[in-house]
Amino acid sequence: MPNSILSRFLRLPLSIRVLTISLTIIILFGFFITFIEPETFPTIFEGIWWAIITTSTVGYGDYAPITVLGRITGMLLILTGVGFLSTYLVTLATAAVAKQNAYLEGKTTYKGQNHLIIIGWNERSKLIIHSIIKDQENIPITLVDESLTTNPVPETIHFVRGNSNLDSVLLKANIMTASKVIITADQNKEELQADMHSILSLLAIKGLNAKIPCIVEILTAEQIQNAKRAGADEIIETNSLTSFVMHNSLTSQDTMIAFLELLNQLKDKKLQFIPLTNIHGELGDYLTLNNYLLADGKLLLGVKRGGTSYLNPNPSFQFEENDELIIIT
Repeated sequence: MPNSILSRFLRLPLSIRVLTISLTIIILFGFFITFIEPETFPTIFEGIWWAIITTSTVGYGDYAPITVLGRITGMLLILTGVGFLSTYLVTLATAAVAKQNAYLEGKTTYKGQNHLIIIGWNERSKLIIHSIIKDQENIPITLVDESLTTNPVPETIHFVRGNSNLDSVLLKANIMTASKVIITADQNKEELQADMHSILSLLAIKGLNAKIPCIVEILTAEQIQNAKRAGADEIIETNSLTSFVMHNSLTSQDTMIAFLELLNQLKDKKLQFIPLTNIHGELGDYLTLNNYLLADGKLLLGVKRGGTSYLNPNPSFQFEENDELIIIT
């Protein structure tokens, strides 16, 4: 029986063991000093109070032993209790520093829910995070990256270091309760390798949580179909957009300057995707709804239906229940 209790005690965390020993010493010496000097320490509470003040090296002086045996008891208490109590405080400080370091180094598990997971640290993910901070959106963010050694924005995001293809890393980012995932292309790899890494990450994510919406950045056109087969809900073709802008700049520079200026303005969240069910009023066809929104200061650009977008469709275009409106406010 004693061996069983001792083995259980030794399995406890170090801080709890040291605290238990310190409290035991304090209580024992508190009882003992009350027995030795009952006139100076009339109750057990005063004895324990003196033991706590002595081991903490505060030394108020309101209670102090006056006999030789009492003072020897105090000396023994200082030699034993102070050491254990100091060890306990050092253990707590060490644990706090270790926990903070683990958080900065991306070794801790995210405990929240309904958060946004961003995979990859690069200029795109940096701008996304800064835009969310600037717009004061209350969106918790978890960043997953294996190239970083410390959290780049410790005040705002939770950082998980590791390969996004691994289940253990995704579970540490709490993929099961996340609201959305954005997979950015790895800037340290060649385009094809970056796309393959993104698709593998997508497969791992969908394998753990098939219902979570995933936005994937794809660099090569050949891998777009593979990304769709892997379950991508949205695909961002970065190189396609860049090539479009650069090509049109060759023959119509003024037009592209205006186009780029328009993109800069849209960064201020003026472009919105609004579910059709959020519109209250007479819907009718596309022309009727467009006139209705114009009266409210909103410009209807088109309709997103599933994975297809219809920009400026026919005026008689009929809506469906799950359509989303592409609107500039």
